[in-house]
This record gives sequence, structure tokens and C-alpha cells, in this order.
Amino acid sequence: MCVPPMAWDDRIDALVRLAEDEGKTVRVVLGLRHRPFFRDKFDEFDGLPVYSMEAGPDRTVAMFAKRPIDGGVAGLGLMLLSPVLALVALAILLADGRPVLPAQERIGLHGRRFRMLKFRTMVRGAELMLPDVLNLNQIVGPGFQLDDDPRVTRLGRILRKTSLDELPQLWNVLVGDMSIVGPRPAPLTEVAAYDVWHRRRLSTRPGITGLAQVEARSYREFDEKANLDLLYIDRWSLALDFRILIRTVRVLVRMNGR
Repeated sequence: MCVPPMAWDDRIDALVRLAEDEGKTVRVVLGLRHRPFFRDKFDEFDGLPVYSMEAGPDRTVAMFAKRPIDGGVAGLGLMLLSPVLALVALAILLADGRPVLPAQERIGLHGRRFRMLKFRTMVRGAELMLPDVLNLNQIVGPGFQLDDDPRVTRLGRILRKTSLDELPQLWNVLVGDMSIVGPRPAPLTEVAAYDVWHRRRLSTRPGITGLAQVEARSYREFDEKANLDLLYIDRWSLALDFRILIRTVRVLVRMNGR
């Protein structure tokens, strides 16, 4: 059965809009183009002239520089902080036993799964205890957050307050799964509950710290965090990353000074 031309246009329009909402790049053969979309440019793909819609960061030179900067900072950080990492690992081992450095599955760039490293801050078997505390969730929308989680160990509370538990993620940055600055990596269960527009958070590498962490550290609605992450993606620059890093240090100093 032949599909009327307008039906094809409608289908292309719907697919492009969906891809824009998820932060994906779309390329349409020029013969199919019928109107402008969110962001556009003429391009070439496999020898064909195409019309490209970029819904993620499009700062080619700066984005090219971001990855080696991340790798350099992560490598230097791991080297300089190795005594601290070793002491924290030893403290966890003596206080709470193994595992010291469990790998947690997360969703990264373009929905790819990776194993995120983090010092253990909870009792063993904490995941099995999750159904017992779900009713205490303080977040409206996808995700889970509980300020006074009973599963967190005494040492774990100190590590979380100082953010020392996040230091092993420098390795994730070094191997390319994460960036120093970006939206926080999302658990699988959180992504499964996303609305379409939330998925645009996955259009850039997740980070150890991000705009949402310095602007709304104690957020109570997931959409508030998601909007800040999308604002970061839309306004991204190396200068913005630097400002977020400075603000992250100030937030940690202020919190630990209390």
C-alpha cells in the first residue's frame, strides 16, 4: 500500500522531535527535508548531502579539547590522591569489611551502560534492603534520595559528607566513561522511569560534579535537577566547567566547615 507523502513527512517530523527530546543527533537526506527543526546545519554523511539536527552540545573545538583535559586531570588526580585513596580503602576494610570498592551499573553517554566505581558507604546487602526504605524517598519523580538513609554506615556518612566516596570515579573519567563535570550518572531504574525529555541528560558524558550539584544539592523534585542538567548541556563551555569546579570546591569547604 502506498503511503501518502504527508504521512511520511509526519512520521519524519515525529521521529526528529523524539530524537531532539532525547538529545540525539539526527541526519535527514536533503530530499526528505521539509522544514527547519531545533538546531540545523548542512553536512555530509557517507558521501550523501544531509541536513543535520544537533540537539546536544555543538562546540566542536572545545568538545574536542574536553576529553584530553578530563583525562589529564583524572590521571594527575589519581596520582596525587593515591595516598588518600589507599587510606580510605584501608579504613573501610577495617571498619566494615569487604567489598571496599563495589562497581555500580550506571547509564552513560547515549544510554551506554558502564560500571561506576565508588567507595562503599552502606552496609552489605543494602540493595536487598531498598524495598524497606522506598516509602521514605524524598524525591518527586524518577530517582531515589534519602538524607538519613539507615543503610549508610558511620564511616560512610563521613565519606559522603566529604565526597571522598566519589574519588574512585576519577578512574571512570580516565577510561572515558565519565567526565569531571557533567550530569550525574543515572542508575538503570531511574532511566527506566524517565519521561522522554529527561533522556536528553544522556546526550553528554556524566560527571563527578555538575551544575545541579552546586545549584540544587538538596533538590526535592527530579525535574528541577533535570532542568539544570539540560541548561548545562545547552550552555556548555570549558569556562562553565571551570566555574562549576570552583563552586564545587566552595560547596564542599562550606559543608565540611559546619
